[in-house]
Amino acid sequence: METETYTQIKTSVKHLLNIDLNHYKEEQMKRRLDSWLARSRASSWNDYFALLRENKDELEKFRNYLTINVTEFFRDPERWAALRRDILPRLLAETERDPQRRGALRVWSAGCSVGVEAYTLAILLEEVAPGKPHFLLASDLDRGALAKARAGGPYLAEETRNLTPEQRIRFLSPSAPFFVKPEVVRKVTFREQNLLNDPFESGFDLIVCRNVIIYFTNEAKTLLYRKFHQALRPGGVLFLGGTEIMPRPAELGFRNAGISFYMKE
Repeated sequence: METETYTQIKTSVKHLLNIDLNHYKEEQMKRRLDSWLARSRASSWNDYFALLRENKDELEKFRNYLTINVTEFFRDPERWAALRRDILPRLLAETERDPQRRGALRVWSAGCSVGVEAYTLAILLEEVAPGKPHFLLASDLDRGALAKARAGGPYLAEETRNLTPEQRIRFLSPSAPFFVKPEVVRKVTFREQNLLNDPFESGFDLIVCRNVIIYFTNEAKTLLYRKFHQALRPGGVLFLGGTEIMPRPAELGFRNAGISFYMKE
């Protein structure tokens, strides 16, 4: 893809969808765009953007494609085990000492995709601190993904492979494709949000943003780390994906709290 063409695409995407492709890794995004244009069977990007201006359904499909939705319950099980074993007990103990909170956590799944990560958190919190009025926020830019998340599914069998048989029985519908049970769905507040442009809530004990930041430029990553830092309470924890390593965390106000975990100083 020529530089001039990509520049025009970025301008059109920003105008039509308010998504700034400058924040995404260029070569990776170019490959995704080339693949999408071939799939659309449009003869050129000019023709395709003309279609988008007339066809709201196609515009929504394109919007959803620009975000990446690969997920499963308890993805990277060893990291979730570390969260259960090493991180949550401290956070729960600290909030238990607060008479206004009494052990209820404020947790955010940032870039929640189709909801699997948010429901993983809901399951985990119900197992380690049942009955507490936890606040669990989940946000994403992809409206199609959010619609599926709010419906609690459906999720394929392979997306549930890390759940124990007991967890499947307790939290999911009886057979595939699986739906999360309504009482679990009600525990999560879903919201449309652009992580790079929109303001964040604050006072979170835990922010989970896994396998999202890897698609952004270094400048966009730094911006997000600073925004996450502001959104966490002192001692709160940011939980990143297995391949997402924060360089020089101390310069951003964090310290390492284990593989994939960063605590706000």
